[in-house]
Amino acid sequence: MKPIPLQLVTVCLDNGQQGVFVGVPLVDEQLPPDAGQVEDIWFSDIQEVPSGMELIELIRLIQSQLCRCKAGAGIQ
Repeated sequence: MKPIPLQLVTVCLDNGQQGVFVGVPLVDEQLPPDAGQVEDIWFSDIQEVPSGMELIELIRLIQSQLCRCKAGAGIQ
C-alpha cells in the first residue's frame, strides 16, 4: 500500500478554542523557513462527511477543495 503524506495544522484562537486541520503537506522540511510565508487563510463551509469515510475518500475531498482554492486565486 502506497503511503499518503498528510500534515496537521493546529490553530489556537485567543478564546482558548483549538482546531486541527488535515491536509496535503504545506510546509516542506527541505525549504528554508522563509520560503513559504502565509499569504491568505480562508475556511470552507462546514461539510458533513460519513464517520466511516475511507482515507482515500478524505484525500479526494481535500484535493477538490484545493482545486477550488486555486481556481479562485486568479480572480481579483
